[in-house]
Amino acid sequence: MRSLENASVLVVDDDHDIVNAIAKLLEKEGYTIYKAYNGLEAIDSLMQNEIDLILIDVMMPKMDGLSAMMKIRTMKNIPIIVLSAKSEDTDKILGLSMGADDYITKPYNPMELAARVTSNLRRYLSLGAADSKQHGNSIKNGGLMIDFDEKQLYLDGEPVKLTATEYRIMEFLMKNAGRVFSAEQIYERVWNEESFSVENTVMVHIRHIREKIEINPKEPRYLKVVWGIGYKIEKLNGGIG
Repeated sequence: MRSLENASVLVVDDDHDIVNAIAKLLEKEGYTIYKAYNGLEAIDSLMQNEIDLILIDVMMPKMDGLSAMMKIRTMKNIPIIVLSAKSEDTDKILGLSMGADDYITKPYNPMELAARVTSNLRRYLSLGAADSKQHGNSIKNGGLMIDFDEKQLYLDGEPVKLTATEYRIMEFLMKNAGRVFSAEQIYERVWNEESFSVENTVMVHIRHIREKIEINPKEPRYLKVVWGIGYKIEKLNGGIG
């Protein structure tokens, strides 16, 4: 696994000035920067280079950011941060529901953008390695099994394709099966940031995970909502492996 110090970021925007400005900002942080100016170029760059994080605009020619993100998610689970002029909650929820790990609105604060890139990279490149030593190599709960060495969730023996953020949520909840956590608590533990109006963000990720692990997401066996309080993984047969 690559380290934070030599991480690489793909910056995608049809505005060359924005790409160059972000590139200079992130190069000062020590990151290797690749550039693309539409969704097709982003996919090509991802196939040709070792990319650890993608920062992508939504409105672009040839292939827009959301379409590119859906394609990328079939190949990679690296962090994707959407950078968009669309600031409505519905736009943010759409971006998150289509596979984004984070969403930043334009005009962006350079310090915040750099901090979010670093936060997402740190989370992806470590993926809870420090915590996993407490519990051995895996945790089993019912038909779910999370392997800390592989950084992989399995359902009934089959691998579940999760984004980096979805993996961290499941890792946290699986380690604390049976306990209920508010959206704010989940956000602070998974994103490693103070929470502020994060219910929609967490809710979208929870819904996405449910669609991947539940036979009927509306009647979940594993990932439950405790109304008015938060979320939990139901404690079933199985334990620490």
